[in-house]
Amino acid sequence: MNPHTKSTVKQKAVSDALAREKMSPITVNLMNLLAENGRLRHTPDIVAAFGKMMSAVRGEVLCTVTTAQPLDEANLTELKSALNGFLAKGEVLKLETKTDPSILGGMIVNIGEKYVDMSTRSKIQKLTKIMRETV
Repeated sequence: MNPHTKSTVKQKAVSDALAREKMSPITVNLMNLLAENGRLRHTPDIVAAFGKMMSAVRGEVLCTVTTAQPLDEANLTELKSALNGFLAKGEVLKLETKTDPSILGGMIVNIGEKYVDMSTRSKIQKLTKIMRETV
């Protein structure tokens, strides 16, 4: 929203939009508070942070797997079962897959706070570095 618009006009616009969408009173109150304090631009960050907190409460562990080509169903099922072995009791795997042809092959796995790069690109880079150091 335009920073030169008065906060009362912003609050009215936000309240009207939320009323049309039939949002809960708690959501309306939060959005009004953000509008009143000139913080509406932070709404996406607040929603993302809330989503992370709710995922943690539900025991969800976000896992992102990047491969050079999309995984077929058999490989995806095998990957899920392998990744579930890393989870503690009560945790639930929330898997997101991405494709990036630049990794050439293999995969890059981010699970919770762990990062494992098993891509062909990184292996080639490591070998190239070793060969350059020895020459």
